[in-house]
Amino acid sequence: MWRETPTLQKQLRHHFPELADPDTYYGFRFCHQLDFSTSGALCVALNKAAAGSAYKCFKERRVTKAYLALQVRGHVQESRMTINYAIGRNSTEGRAHTMCIEGTQGCENPKPSLTELVVLEYGLYAGDPVSKVLLQPLTGRTHQLRVHCSALSHPVVGDLTYGQALDQEDQPFRMMLHAFYLRIPTHTERVEACTPDPFVPALDACWSPHTLVQSLDQLVQVLRAAPDPDPTEGSPGPCSTSTPPNKPPETEAQRASCLQWLSEWTLEPDN
Repeated sequence: MWRETPTLQKQLRHHFPELADPDTYYGFRFCHQLDFSTSGALCVALNKAAAGSAYKCFKERRVTKAYLALQVRGHVQESRMTINYAIGRNSTEGRAHTMCIEGTQGCENPKPSLTELVVLEYGLYAGDPVSKVLLQPLTGRTHQLRVHCSALSHPVVGDLTYGQALDQEDQPFRMMLHAFYLRIPTHTERVEACTPDPFVPALDACWSPHTLVQSLDQLVQVLRAAPDPDPTEGSPGPCSTSTPPNKPPETEAQRASCLQWLSEWTLEPDN
């Protein structure tokens, strides 16, 4: 929770006090966000112009993102797949602030959502069969990866919102979803980050892989060699041959929201 310590902001302020900006709401220029329980790469801009440039890349879907996850409830049978379930807000009583797939009760305003999934390994977590996967979101819906995994009946290990809570004392100490790779092609530079893999037995003795399906190192090479997504076309993930539908045209409300944001963050708001 925001009121608890240590928060991400407090850790950043401790390690990088020179980057703190008291004029911003959160104290730092965060260019995007991760779910509270998700670890991994997060972009923090160094100044207003950089923040505006990075935000534009996210808005135009020119950012390449890939996540690692452990999925529970048996092994995912298909080694590669495109998950195509529209996602909307859940209006069911008691499920506020959660999302759901189209067709489920209480699902409001579902929007097209695409995720590429590649199975990396099969194994056991605390004795239960799980799959280690690489997930690449081709759209940016709230909780998209977690909702799509749950829709496959293979929720993320430790996800107590979209998975089934177990009455066990040995529940995972965290949600097993990690922002592994991030590439932001700004007009000035191509910002790229690839983190270490946190889901290895040396870091978590509960995870015991037994079958290698796809090398993560090879997929990283594919990700790095892939061209940046084209903002004018629906671009498939580098690990897929499928093509998502073209992005719908920008609405006046979306454009006004973007201009409002840029006017607050860029050095020359009139431009």
